[in-house]
Amino acid sequence: MTVTKADVPVTTASNEPAGQTEPVGSARSERLSALVQQHGALAVLVIASLVASFSFDSFATGDNVSNMATSSAFLAIVALGMTFVIITGGIDLSVGSLFALGGVLAAWGSRHGTLVALLLPLLVCGLIGVVNGLLVAKSRLAPFIVTLAAMLGARGLLLAITDEGADTFLIGKGSVLAELGQGTTLGLGNPVWLTLALFAAGAVVLRRTRFGQHVYAVGGNEDAAALMGAPVARTKILVYTLSGLLAGLAGALNAAWLASGVTILGNGMELEAISAVVIGGTLLTGGLGYVSGSLVGVLLLKVIQNVINQIGSLDSSYQQVVSGAFLAVVVIAQTWLGRRRQLM
Repeated sequence: MTVTKADVPVTTASNEPAGQTEPVGSARSERLSALVQQHGALAVLVIASLVASFSFDSFATGDNVSNMATSSAFLAIVALGMTFVIITGGIDLSVGSLFALGGVLAAWGSRHGTLVALLLPLLVCGLIGVVNGLLVAKSRLAPFIVTLAAMLGARGLLLAITDEGADTFLIGKGSVLAELGQGTTLGLGNPVWLTLALFAAGAVVLRRTRFGQHVYAVGGNEDAAALMGAPVARTKILVYTLSGLLAGLAGALNAAWLASGVTILGNGMELEAISAVVIGGTLLTGGLGYVSGSLVGVLLLKVIQNVINQIGSLDSSYQQVVSGAFLAVVVIAQTWLGRRRQLM
């Protein structure tokens, strides 16, 4: 029998079909895009911190790092709750007012003991979060409108408690609450350790529990999540409740740190929290997000603010300009990466 050239199988140099390399290349590109989206903010944070350390002698000192960590803790706790909300495709504009309300309630409650000072802001702010979740999930109202109304209502309640801001409630020195906010452990403030514990717990809940799976499912496709049996309404109620609880807790810790309930705090904090979450890699459209990324986003915003303070000749408003510009770049990059991954 004569074997012709046509009878011999044609193979590539690697004994794989000729079209095999294209899916491999697409998979690598998709993994690279996901890596940039998840860890891009961390890379920027490391580079910015290194540049600032070499540029300013006081940046990398123990006192400055400790102060930045402590001041970041309160925003980070608020951003943690915001992460869960945004992953579901929602938004919570009430957290800034709840932060301020939680601080005032903690300072007022401190006259009746530490337990009251901690439980009162959690109860009130958590209840407001429940109402937000019920209106969003059951009444199907827009989260933007619902939480905007809650923001105004919480601020009004705050002003009513403090007689239009005329009364400032103080926290006694040496109390357990004051020690919780002002004390240090191993060189770091107690709020920092509590924040790290909360983020560790949040990461476990989001990645290792059924509730976390439901959060991602609702944000990815609400109708598909409902068809798969996910409790869509309950999940939304829980994330808004969690956001309210964490905002109240952050406010109580901040009041303990300052030893008073300051009424003017929290203005614009909701926008800072949203910025930190988005910078950390969470999609505003929902379905994708990282707890660790939100923490990195908070730290990056604080580093930018600290660098501007180190320069001295720049007004503090430049921090908002830089943060806004950086957020715009991140959103554009997220949109581009998302479209690219869809085409692969």
